[in-house]
Amino acid sequence: MKIDRLIDKIKEEYPDPKCELEFATPFQLLVAVVLSAQCTDKRVNQVTREMFKKYSKPEDFAALDLGVIENEIKSCGFYHNKAKAIKSLSEDIVNKFGGKLPKTKEELKTLAGVGEKTANVVISMAFGQPAIAVDTHVFRVSNRLGIAHATSPEKTQAQLEKVLPKEFWTRAHYSLVLHGRYVCKSIKPRCAECVFQEFCENFKKNKQNFTKN
Repeated sequence: MKIDRLIDKIKEEYPDPKCELEFATPFQLLVAVVLSAQCTDKRVNQVTREMFKKYSKPEDFAALDLGVIENEIKSCGFYHNKAKAIKSLSEDIVNKFGGKLPKTKEELKTLAGVGEKTANVVISMAFGQPAIAVDTHVFRVSNRLGIAHATSPEKTQAQLEKVLPKEFWTRAHYSLVLHGRYVCKSIKPRCAECVFQEFCENFKKNKQNFTKN
């Protein structure tokens, strides 16, 4: 089967894929993922490296004035909304969950700024639960490869969950993120050097247009 061979190839190409966000606790991961919306992991890491030295727990952020949080995260973009989300989710963790980050997707999604993708990243990376988080990279790569044929992240996630073994979900997520970030880019994808050419519907359809970058 194509999917079995593709999974083997993904494992070969990305033997130990990891989240590139830096964090020391599940809560710090959540904050970093909220900040990563429309922002690079590199920039988020630059911000959180310094911020987490001063504020690292839900209680810390819940007690801060909104302006202080905004000033800390300003370079991540959309800082007004992200600061509101971080303060609100921190308050909810303190007041509703006793200061401990909830471990279920359903409870995580009750927190401000936490949708399906963010919740999936947290439960998989922080709590070891199988999950596929469909960000812009996973959406693009999986649909280009043809293991999904969907018009939205939600539909892509549902299709990937059907075709991929559950125990491979988390690994698939991080592998596809890395592949989308460094090879299967949105603009000028490096198709000529991609190891997944034989599986890729987009490559086969546009083969004559791809040149090595």
